[in-house]
Amino acid sequence: MPIRPADARGQSRSAATPPPPTPSPVRAALRDSTSVGLAFVPLGLAFGALTTQSGLDWWWAGLSATLIYGGSFEFLLIGMVTTTAPLATIAGTAFMVNVRHVFYALSYPLHRLTGRLGKAYGTFALSDEAYALTAGNEAHSWPSRRILCLQFFMHLYWAASATAGALLGTLIPDGITGLDFALTALFTVLTLDALKDLHGDLPTPALALLSAVAARILFPNQLLLAAFTLFTAGLLIRHLTTARRRNRA
Repeated sequence: MPIRPADARGQSRSAATPPPPTPSPVRAALRDSTSVGLAFVPLGLAFGALTTQSGLDWWWAGLSATLIYGGSFEFLLIGMVTTTAPLATIAGTAFMVNVRHVFYALSYPLHRLTGRLGKAYGTFALSDEAYALTAGNEAHSWPSRRILCLQFFMHLYWAASATAGALLGTLIPDGITGLDFALTALFTVLTLDALKDLHGDLPTPALALLSAVAARILFPNQLLLAAFTLFTAGLLIRHLTTARRRNRA
């Protein structure tokens, strides 16, 4: 059947329509980091204000946020520094608070980062929020530049807000409460997003919940480490059991 002139014109117009432009990795990373970065701001301000109110110089907050970038450990470090805690105590606390990153490495896309410098910075800037954003199904196709820029922008949010909080610490009234809840709210949102990516896989969040409850009952003093260990062991047992069932089938 011959194509009428109107149809030909319509086809030529649709063929000439260019596809929507793909955002650059830098812009995409900036967009991805905005929501988490905005949640970093009140935490960073609170950390900076706590730094100066504890008697430390204002630049200590920015230096800590840039070189340590440990989040919750940095809050603990303020008290240990002001009380001149032994180095062994500081090292032990740092290990117990950040040992969860060992479990993150099991699924963090380090293999997609290019260059030794990129892999080194990706390992250093691996935070809870960066792991949550890069562990989703959508992030499986992200290139190295997008992942590194995402971590850099989140690092920048934390360092800048901590420095600003230290400079403005004397202006923040002591009676203001609730800033620390921003971290809890942030992880709640990230957890809900992760549940959406599971596509009906209820055993995984159920296993995570059971691991947390068991760790709380059996190992209350080592809750985080015990919960991660139980959850990882449960995932391995589940994987082996599923593999055996498939082989039998």
